[in-house]
Amino acid sequence: MKESRKHNHWVKKSDQEIKSQIFNALNENINYQSQYILGIPASYLDNKVFNQDATFLKDAPFISTLVQNPNHIGCHTLGKSESFFSGTQQIEKEVIDICARDILACSENDYDGYIASGGTESNIQAIWIYRNFFRESHSAKDHEICILCTEDSHYSMDKAANLLNIDIIKVPVDFDKRSFSSDKVLKIISKATKNKKKYIIAVANMMTTMYGSVDDVDQLTNALIKSNCHFKLHIDAAYGGFYYPFSSNDNSLTFKNKHITSFTLDAHKMAQAPYGTGIFIIRKGLIQNANTKEATYVEGEDYTLIGSRSGANAVAVWMILSKNGPHGWHEKIFILQKRTQWLCNQLDELDIKFYRHPASNIIAIHSNFNFPKIAKKFGLVPDNHLQPNWFKVIIMEHVTIEKLELLVNEIKTSLLHESNHLSDNKVIS
Repeated sequence: MKESRKHNHWVKKSDQEIKSQIFNALNENINYQSQYILGIPASYLDNKVFNQDATFLKDAPFISTLVQNPNHIGCHTLGKSESFFSGTQQIEKEVIDICARDILACSENDYDGYIASGGTESNIQAIWIYRNFFRESHSAKDHEICILCTEDSHYSMDKAANLLNIDIIKVPVDFDKRSFSSDKVLKIISKATKNKKKYIIAVANMMTTMYGSVDDVDQLTNALIKSNCHFKLHIDAAYGGFYYPFSSNDNSLTFKNKHITSFTLDAHKMAQAPYGTGIFIIRKGLIQNANTKEATYVEGEDYTLIGSRSGANAVAVWMILSKNGPHGWHEKIFILQKRTQWLCNQLDELDIKFYRHPASNIIAIHSNFNFPKIAKKFGLVPDNHLQPNWFKVIIMEHVTIEKLELLVNEIKTSLLHESNHLSDNKVIS
């Protein structure tokens, strides 16, 4: 179990400490019932549907936050925000602090960030900021800016290119190794510069959604530097942000790497938070490029893509991280790594072709014999629903060895059936 990184701000808390801190934060927010709040286009959840007097609420800080319905519009690491919800905004700031400093090794006060709706929004937020940065700082035209990522990158990069009216260039990866070479990146950048691309928004992956593959960020930055082009580097850690830093000692994918300027994390994946809980973190001085100055009625202005967002999502992540603590989180990932290795060993014994990054809990199994039938039975997801080449197994908290053994036995049965079928055909011929 890899646990060399210090955790100075992330501490494990008791259930009572968690409840106390959340309810204290809610008490610092406005109270629609007892205070004369007349100018906000919101309220607590409809009490004709959601019972605010339910006795269990006093022991349910997350549900209580949902009911009280705080709006976390804006970016609270910048200082001034909507004062109506200052209590739970502080909870969100603590979440960003843990992720930026304890997980991603950022220096104190050198980051901004917010709880987004997911990885897609966070990736678009980063690319939006960098497009505007190149526009403002370099007088760049949109046709001179492009996104550079691998063909395994999340489709949110294509969404960003479409929404922001900039081109996207994809680096091909090796079919079996899911990796690329710096020479290949250099050739692609060279071709882009010949097409008048001067400013590159590079995106590297910390565990891709399909394969769990991790990009060699040094190969990428070396090629970018050698090409002498202007670039900003964003890390899509939507899947890996709450996993890879605990299964690997790779400091090239933290803020210690001076070339990296932002990260996407998804708490609704490995952190098991409610869906709609992404995290965006960026170095100080850059998020201002996404300031919507026209949002004059928002106290502190709005630097985010989504605008209004639920404070309950921030509370959920804070509770999860506080309940586990850093040591509990390392132990959780250690167990998942062991389960993943168990399945890899079984597949090796059966001579089944698969891809797995050694620090990942995703196993992509090559589609052969009648594997699609097995994949459907066990809910394995293909890389392409029309023409699948790979089916992925993700070792989550609920994916026990007992469940994995059922999959292995099904594969064994299928292989035996195939072998018998081939033998029968030989006899007939």
